[in-house]
Amino acid sequence: MSDTKTPGDKTLTVSPPKTLTLKRPVEQSTVRQSFSHGRSKQVVVEVKRRAAGPEVKEAPIARAPQPQVQQAAPRPVPPAPTPITRPAGSMLLRTLSEDEKDARQRALSDSRDREAEARRIAEDEARQRAVVIERERQEREAALARQREEEERRRQEDDHKRRAESAARQRMHDEQQAPRPASPQPPRDAAPAPQGDSPAASPAAPAPAYAQAPRPAPSGPRPDFAPRTPMRDIGARPPRLDSRPPRLDTPRPPRPVDTTAPAEPAITRPTRQAPSTAAPRSRPDDAEARPAFRRPGGFAGGPPRGAPVPAPKTPKVGEKPRGRLTLSTATGGDDERTRSVAAFRRRVQRMTGHRASDVAKERVMREVIVPETITIQELANRMTERGVDVIRLLMKQGAMHKITDVIDADTAQLVAEEMGHTVKRVADSDVEGGLFDIADPEDTLLPRPAVVTIMGHVDHGKTSLLDAIRQTHVVTGEAGGITQHIGAYQVKTPSGAQVTFIDTPGHAAFTAMRARGAKVTDVVVLVVAADDGVMPQTVEAINHAKAAGVPLIVAINKIDKADASPERVRSELLQYEIQVETLGGETLEIEVSAKTGKNLDKLLEAIALQAELLDLKANPDRPAEGTVIEAKLDRGRGPVATVLVQRGTLRTGDIVVAGSEWGRVRALIGDTGAHIKEAPPSLPVEVLGFNGTPEAGDRVAVVESEARAREITDYRERQKRDRIAARGGGSAAGRSLADMMRDLKEGAGRKEFPLVVKGDVQGSVEAIVGTLEKVGNDEVRARVLQSGVGGITESDITLAQASGAAVIGFNVRAHKEAREAAERAGVEIRYYNIIYNLVDDVKAAMSGLLAPTLRETMLGNAQILEIFAVSKVGKIAGCRVTDGTIERGANVRLIRDNVVVHEGKLAQLKRFKDDAKEVVAGQECGMSFENYQDMRPGDVIECYRVEEIKRTL
Repeated sequence: MSDTKTPGDKTLTVSPPKTLTLKRPVEQSTVRQSFSHGRSKQVVVEVKRRAAGPEVKEAPIARAPQPQVQQAAPRPVPPAPTPITRPAGSMLLRTLSEDEKDARQRALSDSRDREAEARRIAEDEARQRAVVIERERQEREAALARQREEEERRRQEDDHKRRAESAARQRMHDEQQAPRPASPQPPRDAAPAPQGDSPAASPAAPAPAYAQAPRPAPSGPRPDFAPRTPMRDIGARPPRLDSRPPRLDTPRPPRPVDTTAPAEPAITRPTRQAPSTAAPRSRPDDAEARPAFRRPGGFAGGPPRGAPVPAPKTPKVGEKPRGRLTLSTATGGDDERTRSVAAFRRRVQRMTGHRASDVAKERVMREVIVPETITIQELANRMTERGVDVIRLLMKQGAMHKITDVIDADTAQLVAEEMGHTVKRVADSDVEGGLFDIADPEDTLLPRPAVVTIMGHVDHGKTSLLDAIRQTHVVTGEAGGITQHIGAYQVKTPSGAQVTFIDTPGHAAFTAMRARGAKVTDVVVLVVAADDGVMPQTVEAINHAKAAGVPLIVAINKIDKADASPERVRSELLQYEIQVETLGGETLEIEVSAKTGKNLDKLLEAIALQAELLDLKANPDRPAEGTVIEAKLDRGRGPVATVLVQRGTLRTGDIVVAGSEWGRVRALIGDTGAHIKEAPPSLPVEVLGFNGTPEAGDRVAVVESEARAREITDYRERQKRDRIAARGGGSAAGRSLADMMRDLKEGAGRKEFPLVVKGDVQGSVEAIVGTLEKVGNDEVRARVLQSGVGGITESDITLAQASGAAVIGFNVRAHKEAREAAERAGVEIRYYNIIYNLVDDVKAAMSGLLAPTLRETMLGNAQILEIFAVSKVGKIAGCRVTDGTIERGANVRLIRDNVVVHEGKLAQLKRFKDDAKEVVAGQECGMSFENYQDMRPGDVIECYRVEEIKRTL
């Protein structure tokens, strides 16, 4: 039997075994190929090895021409060794003989010698190439110098020719205008003179001085510059209107030429050939009838009898009359109309073959001022280059731009330097250079009043203490009995010195106001109530004073109270590194009472002593500098800014800049309400005249012109827009798509409570907005759509209506139009004058947006004993209550093998055949679930109640 399933298959056999050999790899080498002009190139060659007896030689096969390398002399070949026989099918490892080893050593040494020779040849070629390159460079420079000299020589020749032609043309014009005597009439029996206009008709006639110089004409005919005949004396004949010299009907003897006079320069006309003297010229208007004119020495009506009559001339086909008949030519003088300057320039340009246009103009290298961003058009204008050249250069660098595109400073610098210009980089912030902090000479400084800031916790008696010093009643006008505005006053002490006081609010929301007061002050008076001690805002005031680096004076107020404890205040201040003089420190402390006025004089003396130690000076004879302490919008007076002048003197009519607003000072109002003409250093004044309401804390400076003020405010406005865009702008428009997608990904985004806030002063609005931004959590936050100073306007109502926001007015009211618009649109307006109430109401409203907290209360458990199927009802579970109670309508969970398999509500609860409201522990009942029928005996039912608890912020 055959082992295969398919008999008849052929048997596969293997061919006789072959000896396995390893093919030698192709060896490669590199050869340096030299070309003309000093160029070289690396060429890859293949190296083949041939065995010549026992010695192995390398024969490089060059794939490209290579330099001749001196080869070593051939060495004698030793006799071939005796072949070694070995049996078939066996392998023999052959060892090298001594001769073969010597041959290989000689081959290696020859190779090294050839490589050294090749390196030497390459170095010689490199030196020769360097010499050739230097010689070519010198030749190019010499050629360029010769070319420049040739162009200069040609230009001078052209100028000389142009001046000579102009002088000749002027002399011709003068000769035509000068009156000439008429030639005597020849006798009647005299033979007529030869005909023709050319002077060559008479051999005795001398050649005119202005005969054309022979010069080869340019290729191609130029009919518009046909050669003219020499000028002749036309006597009293009126001028021709076709700008051609009139043809004489009778011959006249030539005018004698004075051979003793110097010859006039010849006028060369390069674009025309000398006219033929044999044949007269024909003109298109020669055949027309001309009226006869009587001239001295001529004939009226034609030539005399017997004189040859010239044949009529026919006009040439296609020839047009030269020149155009205009009013200037018709009413011109008696001379012939000549070419215009433009025509002469075109003729010279055609003569010279546009040499002047081919010569590149000498470029002027400029210093280009490049800001942070610049348009391509503006950059081209500053370089005095064409915009297309700049765009072409950018395209070569791989950037496609239009002429109105904006490029950055680095790209503009690369373009300008590539075109040969120098670049001066400037920044947008350079417009503010020299505006602030310019040092004054010591001899110009004069003493100035001290600026003292009153700081402390709320309701510690700061404003009351200042009222006792000023003998005013400012505190009675504050809503809620707390200070919510920053105030500035100047007081004259009993010693006659002037002191400027700045009153800051003590509420936690007015941190920015306290920080501004600490920045502009010289001395800080820390007011601490003796019955209350150190509070959070007291600590904050201490930190502000330390950050500003100003000295501190502690005023322990309310010592007239029964529970006052000044020692407690001193000991608590030690926790914050404030050591008073009573305890051996350096900080002055005064026990005062704003109610009784006790020790107020000692407080003023301490302030005067501290100011004397500081030696406060300023230069009043310079442009004013200061800081905006507070700003508001008055409907009758416009924007009003309270400015503390720190250096110089502010006068009416000065142009001032504050932040992104500027204006001309229309009025200065002191703290008492009186108008003043100027404000010296350390004097707080209200400034009227700004074009907008500046922000509190902005620095004020006087500039020299409105243009400078606009330039500075435009830059600051751009900076402000960039900052608003960077932080989102506080509106939905400022949020990017990535921000909204991130909010959605984190959990459908936070709920927002939109608001529109308007206040009476900038500081209050700033404090309210800062406080509202801190209110909220991860689920809800307040979003201030718009905030500003002044009354509520109709545009605020429109914005609130569009975004569903509420409008809040702090110490301001809505205009009549705004109230009517709010009633029509259903927008709610809330008015507040105390910041506590405003923040509490906003918190309560935002709490309504929070999702309530769900709390579960367990009621009881039951176990299923049996399942009953009821027609038209479904499955009913017979249960026994194990603990607690089961209530109808409560929430239930079905637990099977300790796994919750269903959650829902209890649809029916029955005890026997009656509906039950609840079933207590130990009793049996029947239950059915809503939309669930898969109940099994042994399952456990949990019954619970869900309660919602309202959340608050």
